[in-house]
Amino acid sequence: MTSPRKEGFLTEGQRETLKLAASNADAILSSPRSPNKLVLPELYSKAGGGGPRSPTASGRRVRRSHSGKFVRVKKDGAGGKGTWGKLMDTDPGSRIDRNDPNYDSGEEPYELVGATISNPIDEYKKSVVTIIEEYFTTGDVALAATDLRDLGSAEYHHLFVKKLISMAMDRHDKEKEMASVLLSALYADLISSSEISRGFSMLLETVDDLALDIIDAVDVLALFIARAVVDDILPPAFLTKAKRTISEVSKGFQVIETVEKSYLSAPHHAELVERRWGGTIHITVEEVKKKITDLLREYIESGDTLEACRCIRELGVSFFHHEVVKRALTLAMEIPTSEPLILKLLKEAAEECLISSSQMIKGFSRLADSLDDLSLDIPTAKSLFQMIVPKAISDGWLDPSFLKSNDTDQDHNDNGDEKLRKYKEEASTIILEYFLSDDIPELIRSLEELAASEYNPVFIKKLVTLAMDRKNREKEMVSVLLSALAMELFSSDDIVNGFIMLLLSAEDTALDILDASNELGLFLARAVIDDVLAPLNLEEICKKLPHNSSGSETVRMARSLVSARHAGERLLRCWGGGTGWAVEDAKDKIIKLLEEYESGGDIGEACQCIRDIGMPFFNHEVVKKALVMAMEKKKNVRLLDLLQECFSEGLITIHQMTKGFSRVRDGLEDIALDIPNADEKFKAYVDHARKHGWLLTSF
Repeated sequence: MTSPRKEGFLTEGQRETLKLAASNADAILSSPRSPNKLVLPELYSKAGGGGPRSPTASGRRVRRSHSGKFVRVKKDGAGGKGTWGKLMDTDPGSRIDRNDPNYDSGEEPYELVGATISNPIDEYKKSVVTIIEEYFTTGDVALAATDLRDLGSAEYHHLFVKKLISMAMDRHDKEKEMASVLLSALYADLISSSEISRGFSMLLETVDDLALDIIDAVDVLALFIARAVVDDILPPAFLTKAKRTISEVSKGFQVIETVEKSYLSAPHHAELVERRWGGTIHITVEEVKKKITDLLREYIESGDTLEACRCIRELGVSFFHHEVVKRALTLAMEIPTSEPLILKLLKEAAEECLISSSQMIKGFSRLADSLDDLSLDIPTAKSLFQMIVPKAISDGWLDPSFLKSNDTDQDHNDNGDEKLRKYKEEASTIILEYFLSDDIPELIRSLEELAASEYNPVFIKKLVTLAMDRKNREKEMVSVLLSALAMELFSSDDIVNGFIMLLLSAEDTALDILDASNELGLFLARAVIDDVLAPLNLEEICKKLPHNSSGSETVRMARSLVSARHAGERLLRCWGGGTGWAVEDAKDKIIKLLEEYESGGDIGEACQCIRDIGMPFFNHEVVKKALVMAMEKKKNVRLLDLLQECFSEGLITIHQMTKGFSRVRDGLEDIALDIPNADEKFKAYVDHARKHGWLLTSF
């Protein structure tokens, strides 16, 4: 007889479940498809059996049921082909009750806990977003290049291209221009042509999604692609290949058609595309200074400190805030009644961290350095400055370290070389006169009169520094002058040392010239193209600069510019260079005008054609082509007459004439393959040129 305790061991529901399971087992045993073996044999006692088998009597897996019997089960407890599942699974509503006194935690289902797997692509995408955001804020191409190089993962650079363009598409023209400039700067040096093409291909595939958020996505992406083609970082063949892989009904196909029909097929398309977003991304120093002066004068009239701080913030040149400090203090000296307002503004800007402590100190330091000149217009400038400094320190918005650094600088200046100081003053005067007259011979004569060849590197530094703060005309003049000085007056070491001095002080130069790093990079690259520096000189210069300094980054950028495709054409036009024709176009025009003149043309018309080319720094090519053409002809007097006329009119300078003769001399071996007596004729031309004063004495 079952004891009450045992009767209560199973609930009524469990008894019903057990009966149902037993009947199911009988059905399986009687089925013709059932395997010829017992299912759950331990549920029943065999004839003559004395109870259930001990779990240790068999090597098979067993578990104890709620009824107290041992049940043999499969490895996972139930299931499998031809079975009905677990014994207790017949009731889909049954659940394991953790409050059951016979609860077994082993019957709980396994719960898999997910773990986050780091994806290198996701990490790369996050990193490049930070780099791009910082670049849009600072405009520092060199820093962006360094950060991207430090990331490594060159195989993912197409994702950088895609992310850069897609982020710029939803921003202002300034950021769009910045994105195009950055891609051109990174091309070849960091990002390969294939990675750029792949990035733009991905953009074409996703432009339908971009158009959901950017209304003019088709036109903007088309302009980015056109700009990349104009900048020679994307081959025109990319458009044809992309068309084959894109559906004709997609927006990507519309982008390609817009590029071909609206941008690249238009007359003067290169200029139009390059200026579409405002040309250069870099605001000039003059514009920044004017804006600073205007906002300060408006502040003096209105007295609205909050509005003035907002205007300073909107300038977006936090690294140039020392100029705000300098100009504000200068205004306070010029207009004594404005001093309380000016000091209030500077204090407010410092407390809001709008103007950093370092920028504040630089502003005061720069004003201290110019007090002698300022005193010419404001006699009380020094005494006013000495009153303002302790007041600013006591109010807590000027760091006391300014006094110590200023004293040190003063001692250094007092102990400076007086001869060097005078040389710098005279060199500045000579350079400024050259900017007005464009007279290279006069400048060379002035330098010879100074008789201070040991300071030639200093002259190079002063020359380039003064040009960087001026327009493209002066920058082009400096590049031309460097070529002339290298041929006649300065040694290669002078020029190398001059550029080293420039690069060592690049960070200080950047305080006054916003785009100093890029400008220096262009001057270096242009010097290589003009044969002023040899490519190996860049390596020599880099070795003498601190590792990972601003100067070394500038050299790397110059090396990248020189190694890019069509570098000669692009760098000869980097400062505007006349009409902006490609070098090959200019060469074709020179050959045609010489042929027309040689066949009976007018000498005046030929000179006018040379003048119309508008590339005076390239006139050595006229000399070279004329000499080679004269060698090919039996009668060559006409071409020499043309050179004489050009020289007499000042159309071709003595420096360009000498450079043209030098180019012919350097290529005589190749010319002699087609003209056997080239060497003999060239000697005759040299004698003729020296007789008429065409050549420099150094030739």
